[in-house]
This record gives sequence, C-alpha cells and structure tokens, in this order.
Amino acid sequence: MYLVRRYLLTFAAFGVIALIMGGLTSGNSHSEADAEELRLKRLSISALEHRLANIDEQLLTLAQPSMRTGVGAVGYRSIAKSDPSVGEWIQIDWEQDVTLDQIVLVPTIWRDTVNGFRADGFPIEFRILVGAAGQTEGDVVASYSASDHLLPRVAPLVVSFPATDASWMRLEATRLSPRGWDGMYILQLSEILVFSGQENVALKQSVDVSSEDQFELRSARHKQHLVDGFVPYLMDAYEGNQSLAFVSEIGVGDSPEIVIDLEQILPLSRIHLHATDLSDTVPQTVPEDFGIPRSMRIEGANEPGFSDVVSLCEYQMESIFEAGPIIMRRFPETPCRYVRLVVDKPYIYSNGDRTGSRIGFAEIELFSNGQNVSVGKPIRVNFKADSPLRSLSALTDGNNLFGEILPIRRWMEELAKRHDLESERPLLRAELYGRYQLQKTNLNRLAWLAGLLGFVAVCTVLVERIVRQRAVYQTRQRIAADLHDELGANLHAIGLLGDLAQATADSPDKLKSLLQRIRDLTERSGAATRYCSNMLEAKGLFGDLMDDMRRTSTRMMADLEHEISFEGESLLSELKPATRIDLFLFYKECLVNILRHSGATRVTTHLKADRRELCLTITDNGSGLENSSGDRVPRSLSRRSRLLGAQVDARDLENHGTRITLRLRTRKFWNWV
Repeated sequence: MYLVRRYLLTFAAFGVIALIMGGLTSGNSHSEADAEELRLKRLSISALEHRLANIDEQLLTLAQPSMRTGVGAVGYRSIAKSDPSVGEWIQIDWEQDVTLDQIVLVPTIWRDTVNGFRADGFPIEFRILVGAAGQTEGDVVASYSASDHLLPRVAPLVVSFPATDASWMRLEATRLSPRGWDGMYILQLSEILVFSGQENVALKQSVDVSSEDQFELRSARHKQHLVDGFVPYLMDAYEGNQSLAFVSEIGVGDSPEIVIDLEQILPLSRIHLHATDLSDTVPQTVPEDFGIPRSMRIEGANEPGFSDVVSLCEYQMESIFEAGPIIMRRFPETPCRYVRLVVDKPYIYSNGDRTGSRIGFAEIELFSNGQNVSVGKPIRVNFKADSPLRSLSALTDGNNLFGEILPIRRWMEELAKRHDLESERPLLRAELYGRYQLQKTNLNRLAWLAGLLGFVAVCTVLVERIVRQRAVYQTRQRIAADLHDELGANLHAIGLLGDLAQATADSPDKLKSLLQRIRDLTERSGAATRYCSNMLEAKGLFGDLMDDMRRTSTRMMADLEHEISFEGESLLSELKPATRIDLFLFYKECLVNILRHSGATRVTTHLKADRRELCLTITDNGSGLENSSGDRVPRSLSRRSRLLGAQVDARDLENHGTRITLRLRTRKFWNWV
C-alpha cells in the first residue's frame, strides 16, 4: 500500500512540474525577435523593473523635442522617385582637413494626420563616409539597414566615432523611405551637424548633392539649408530657470547697438543669437523673424571705445528662411574683450497706429574654445531699455523660455538619447507585462495544481484505504477458501479413511496402511492450519502439481474408479506457485464435492495446458446438479475460480453425471514463473 501511495503522489508531483514547465515554456516561446527583444528576454523581472525605473528617471532630465512653428527653412529634399533603391548622396567639403568625431543627422519633420509628428524622407539604409583630401573612397564610420529600425522617429540620429582627420563627409543612401503625402521616395533632411569637439564645423560649409528638388536659395528647401544651423526644434531643456526674452520698446532708432563686456580678453570663434521665444501661444502672435535685424555687424575690440574694432562676422536676412530659433555664425578665432552688435537695418514693428524699430533676443552666446563665455556678463545699449519685465540681463543669463540653454552638441545628444529610451520603454513595458501575466498565470496554475495535488492526496488516502480493505477482504476470503478447500478436504478424507479402517479392522496390514495415511493427512492439515494466511510459506505441502493431483486423487478416490491424464506437462511445471496452489485446491474441492454429493462411482480428470489456455475438466457419473439451486456452479468452486482469475462452468451430462470445466488464460504474464 505504501508503494501505491508513493507512486500516486510521485505521479501527481511530476504532473505539477510538467504543467508548470509547460506553462513557463509556452509563456517564453517566441518567434525570431530582434536583438534588443532577445536581450530583454534574458533579463530578470527585477532587472527589467530597475531598467524601466532608470529610464523614467533619465527621461526627466533630458531635453524635449519641442517643435518649431511658423515659417522657416525646412532643409534639403531630393528629386522624388518611384523606386526606393535608386540611391542618393549628400557631401559636405572643407577646404582643409579637420578633426571629426561626431555627425548628427536631423530629420525633416512631417505632421502625420494619424500618428502626429514623424520624420519624412529619412533614409532606411545608408552609410556615412569620411575622407581626407585626395581620398576618393573614404572610410565608413557608420552603416545602417532596415534591421536597425531607425524609423519612426522625430529625434536626430547621433553618430559618434573615433576622432578622424577628414576634408569631406558623405552620406550615401541606398534605400529611401516614402514621403508622407504621396508615397514617392525621397531623401530629405533638415540639418547635418558635424562636430569637432564642441564646434559644428559643418556650419555654412559647401554642400553638394546627387539631386535637388529646389534650386532657389530663397526657398524652404535647398541644399545649403542642410548647414544653416536651423533645426526643427526649440531648445526645451529640463534644467534651468525660465527666462523671458529681451524685447525693446518701439523706436530704438535706425542703428541700435548692444555691447557685451567679457571682462577679459578671450579668443572668440562663434556667436549664437537666440531669437525671441514665440511658442508661448498657438498660433504665434508675431512672425518668426520678430525683433531680428535685417542687417547687422558683429564687431570685437579690446578697448571700451572700440578704437581697435575688428569685424567678426555679418548677418543679412535676405528672406524669412534666414531666420530661425538660433542664428549661428562661426568666424576666425579673434581675441576680444568687448563684442558689439551694430544694427544697420533694424526690424520694423507695426501694430495699428504704432510703427517703429525694435530689437529682441532671448540670449546672446559668445564662444571661446567651445564654451559660452558671455553668461552673466554686463551689457550696455545705446537706446532706452528699462522695462522691468524685459531686462537686458536676460540676454546673458544662460536661460530661455523653457530653461537652461544647452551646448548644441549636448542638446542633440539628449534628444537622440530620449528617442532611444522612449523606443526601449514600450519594449520593456511589454516584456514586463508579459512576465507579470505569466506570473499571474503560473500562480493560478499553482493554485489549481495545489488543489489538484491535495485532491490527489485525498484520493490516494481513500484509494489506499479501499485497497487495504479489499486486501483484508481478499485475505479473509483466501484464508476461508484455503481452510475450506484444504482442511475440509483433508478432514473429509480422514473421515473416509477412518471408515475404511473400521471396515478392515480384521486385516492388520491394511489397517496399518490406512492409519499411516490418516497420520499423513493429519500432519498436512496441521501445516495447512499454521500457514493458512499464506500457503506459499508451507514447506512440503505443495510441490509438483501433477504429483499432488495424482496423490490426492488416489487418497480421496480410494474406493472409486478414477482416471487422471495431463497434456502439456512441461508447461504445467512453469506455472507460478500461487497459480499451482489455487489450481490444486480447486481440483481438490471438486473431488470433495463429488464424494459428498454426487454418489458417483467413476471420476475422470483431464488437465491440458498450452501457451494460450489451461483447461481442467473433471467428469463424474453421479446424480448431476438437478438438486442444486441458484447458480449451478457450487459456491466454493466459484470462490476459488475468482481467486485464480479463471472461468468455471458446471453442466449435467446426458447419461447422468456432471462435468466441471475450468479455463485459465495462460497468456497473462503473472501466471508464469
């Protein structure tokens, strides 16, 4: 019984494990996934949660891709094609080798009516090459294919590489993407920034392209707009304080000036003029070029009176496309302490009956060795500027309407990093959701399986009790059958031999033989009684089946005519001991019934065995079964046949007598040794 219970519990435990493993396997089975998805699948839930929290924390510190409004330069666009595999290229040249370490591709932004802002015409497959003067092939610093999933995006693509000396860079697009409004294939970019440290050395450089959609510089799309410094974003940084741009009152004269004192002589090489922030209302209340002079000069000097004035650069607004959120100009490095913006043609503001010149900027940045050195420096002007809300100090406080003004390189990197994190975040959430659902499913399974295991345990206990009770019943039944068949037959035989002994009292020799036989039966009965719970343990009682059957028939049929025969004797010797005992006791009970009830004078026994069946037939010429009631097979024979696992049949013969037939299927493996 212990083994039965152990097997059932083991089976149940294996079932639980198999189902859980099956659930885990089914929850983690996937088709071919991208490398990023496979990387996420290798992370634990705690690692995924930590990564998601880290992304959320980083997103709070990165610049936002706030879009420009109004009219301005869009960038460059190639000729439209119906075949995406017709390549396009863009090349930027320098007059001499410069050290490059990063290239930024800023996409042209299209307002998708379904998905919102999207990159339009950004290449799907392309490579970026750089080369020194005289090189025609160049070195590939980056290569992308459709499997890199660069789209959709609105953020710039930042390509960093080891510092390389080059006099040109080229973008070669081998597979184009369709533009939004008609599905034709184009190459389109808003800006290309090429950095050497903090310097955008691509600014205002020579650009060549494989094809061009518009040739007029005073249009929204032209190849030179790729290096004009205008991007489709407003600088919306996380850090810093909000600052209102400086805007003068109406009527600053025909030649207003702004002078910045750097308080020391510094080598200057770049100036950034941040236009007045116009994004506080939608739509804008004023045009993109509000407050920006139409013509001005940027001069430097080391003397406060500008007696040693040096021209740094000039700005001419020939069209609205020359204005943007940040006007960037580079110039040869020049040591200066004072920088002056001299307006030759001011912006004219008109509002009903009020018309006059005005000037306004959010910030003026002056760069020395890549650093803005104008932050917090004093400013003076040659016009009245005493508005408490529009202070001159706003021109050098380092902030705009959104917060801190970032270096251009850092700004582009933050936008690109935000895109990467925001692209990774939904994958993380999806993976975590899948893991949570799998956990929930497994917990439900465990709950059900725990209930199932408990049910199996209860069933096991019940089955064990039933099996134990059945075993007790079968043991009792077998003991009763063995006692009845063995002891009953022996006692009946002793009684018959006692009768014969009385009849032969006058013959000492016969009497002695009968008494010895009675003595043997008495000893056999005693042994059978001692081992009634398990006849297999009784040594000497059951040996050879055929010898036992012959001996028993001779003892019990001493005064009757009896014949016994066997077929398949070799097979009979291969029967299991338990089968031989039950078969012998069945035969013995048949003889007792014949002696008790039939009044027969002749008995015939035939035992036949083959690999398919064993058949025992006992025939007598007695009175038959006419006086029997109910089942024609005597109860004692039915009981023994059940223990044997055989079928028994009893029927009357035509010429008086009875035939008992027992059939046992010998193909069952448990009947053989």
